Amino acid sequence: MVRELMYKHYACFFILVGVMSATFTFVNKCDQTVWPGISSNAGIGPLQPTGFALQKGEAKVLTAPLSWGGQFWGRTHCSEDSDGKFTCDTGDCGSGKLECASAGPTPPATLAEFTVSGNGGTDFFHVSLVGGYNLPMLVTPSGGSGNDCKSTGCAVDLNGRCPSALKVVNSDGEVVACKSACVAFGQKEDCCRGVYDSRETCKPSSYSQAFKTACPRASTYAYDDQTSTFSCTGADYRITFCPLSNTR
Repeated sequence: MVRELMYKHYACFFILVGVMSATFTFVNKCDQTVWPGISSNAGIGPLQPTGFALQKGEAKVLTAPLSWGGQFWGRTHCSEDSDGKFTCDTGDCGSGKLECASAGPTPPATLAEFTVSGNGGTDFFHVSLVGGYNLPMLVTPSGGSGNDCKSTGCAVDLNGRCPSALKVVNSDGEVVACKSACVAFGQKEDCCRGVYDSRETCKPSSYSQAFKTACPRASTYAYDDQTSTFSCTGADYRITFCPLSNTR
């Protein structure tokens, strides 16, 4: 009887340990609605829902599957037409629906990328401007440990300081996003392709350097990972859009 009770106790303990995973709290401090999009890496169970509306001042909590990996981003200026097709001026995932399923964003979009280990393992994450920028975003870990368990992101408004050659302007004449040099020009040296596809040959452009000056912890070109990748053990994460706003 005692042995049976001990077995049940340890079985429950292992079940509880086995379901430990990270939570993500999405917070919208922008002065407009943001529609977060989520895509999971190939072969990884999806984090549901894969897209939703986040009103001004609203927050939403999601729990990641164990050993999850994928991307988060914010979509802006979204609408649904008379046929029910859902589209966004920035960050559109091309699904035609509120949810993105497995589709990632059309650049430019500020992108948070995660590899979550679960079960007390080490998570890795970074915020990327390699494809460009559309919204301020800050990733803040909580309850975790590690020397590199730090906040990262791009909290400032790059749209307001975007060079003319990189601007994305909507039908109302508003600058809604800022392309990276790779997205804007498609040159091998900007995209780290061909002979430039190595840490030794791919160097930051003047445009990516401007991004890096404004957002020093974000990744601004393909080989910018050494100063832009962070890690935590046992953390939960807060993803804040427009963190410098006073909305909330």
